[in-house]
Amino acid sequence: MSIKEMVQSMKKAGLVLSGAVAGVLLSLGLTAYADKKDAVSTLPIEDVQKFSQVLSMIKNNYVDEVSDKDLIANAISGMVKELDPHSAYFDEKEFKDLREGISGKFSGVGLEVQPGKGGGVLVVAPIEDTPAYKAGVLAGDLIVSIDGQSVSEMKGLSEAVSKLRGAEGSVVKIAIVRTGESKPIIKSITRAVIKAQSVKGNVIEPGYAWVRITQFQEPTLKDFVNKLKELSDKGPLKGLVLDLRNDPGGSLDTAIGVTAAFLPRDQVVVTSRGANADAREYKTNPSDYARGVGDFLAQMPEIYKTVPMVVLVNGGSASASEIVAGALQDYKRATIMGGQTFGKGSVQQVIPLDKQGKTGMKLTIARYYTPKGTSLQARGVIPDVFVDDFADGRNGHYSRESDLPNHLSNDSGVAVDKKRDVWEDWAKEEDEPKKDPNEPVFKYGSANDFPLQQAINQLKGQTVQISKKQHATVSP
Repeated sequence: MSIKEMVQSMKKAGLVLSGAVAGVLLSLGLTAYADKKDAVSTLPIEDVQKFSQVLSMIKNNYVDEVSDKDLIANAISGMVKELDPHSAYFDEKEFKDLREGISGKFSGVGLEVQPGKGGGVLVVAPIEDTPAYKAGVLAGDLIVSIDGQSVSEMKGLSEAVSKLRGAEGSVVKIAIVRTGESKPIIKSITRAVIKAQSVKGNVIEPGYAWVRITQFQEPTLKDFVNKLKELSDKGPLKGLVLDLRNDPGGSLDTAIGVTAAFLPRDQVVVTSRGANADAREYKTNPSDYARGVGDFLAQMPEIYKTVPMVVLVNGGSASASEIVAGALQDYKRATIMGGQTFGKGSVQQVIPLDKQGKTGMKLTIARYYTPKGTSLQARGVIPDVFVDDFADGRNGHYSRESDLPNHLSNDSGVAVDKKRDVWEDWAKEEDEPKKDPNEPVFKYGSANDFPLQQAINQLKGQTVQISKKQHATVSP
């Protein structure tokens, strides 16, 4: 079966890709239990009566018995899910999984994924050294079934992620569709405790260091500072590469702290504006990035305020990653290199919905803006220098915020991405360069990391192999 035929088959089956980044929590912090004082003071009586009437008709006439608890939970889930791609309701297991993901420790297979609405789950990247990584799951793979159940039958990404997680030592069987393969690939993966190491780094060659953030989690800022201290202790630095490729985002406080590591105090990193509050500025001050955890940046070597920098991004860089890249670009503190980022320019807040904190809701409450007042929503960060993922011009499969149904508009007057038929775009790649079967397995920071090589060339003032086909997808 050709790629084009596979695409048509999958489209007919309802496997339509959407691209909100899973596990992204660009949050203002976990709020307190949403009790009566947070309730809306007035409700549309006729609509409430209609809702009550439908509830009653289902209870009295539906062919099978449905519990009140399930009916209400499904109603809440549908109401929240239809707002935008990033708002969601979480039942007890899903809410527990969300909290574990924020903490950076959970039991599962170790994947960063994007959701499919009524379709597959796209692998953004396997987390290095996890069961999925060792089993050979690749970025761009599409998970179409989990333990024999079609992902298209599940209630969105949260249920799929919940099924991928499970007790340490248990086995989950997944079917994946991979570009270039004629039939789905079946893999059985033994779950393990995933202690996500969100910060990695090394000195690539004397004077030039590389530090990678895989996700902005609670421990990330402390680990980031420790890694930067370690790198500077290895000798004088001439340049630094901050690698945010395939980083789906995370904590707002951590994103502000990472940005503050490279800028003077009292500089605006990001501004948020929502319906119920005035614009809020977040600055490179401890009050905005060190709330309750201590100012780790006080231990930072001064060299990082001035050392030449390149920030690597791609289509998998989203949310908090875009805040960091957008701020450093606005202040001209770093050269942004790679591919156009995802384009998630909204802020979510996690709200427990009961006193025990067992269920909750993630609600979009604001848009965010770069220091120059630009919204990245449905647009993303446009690199200063476009570079392909591989030397032969190949690039990963990336969907964008603008491809998602119900995505928020951009209200800052910039051109935004055109909505694409992602499957059709990928089908066209049948004529693109093919991967050499003898090519070593890609690993970030390795000798075959082409974008990293180009970033080092940029820092050294040497020739950079600029992409001949990558470009911004924004409308004129």
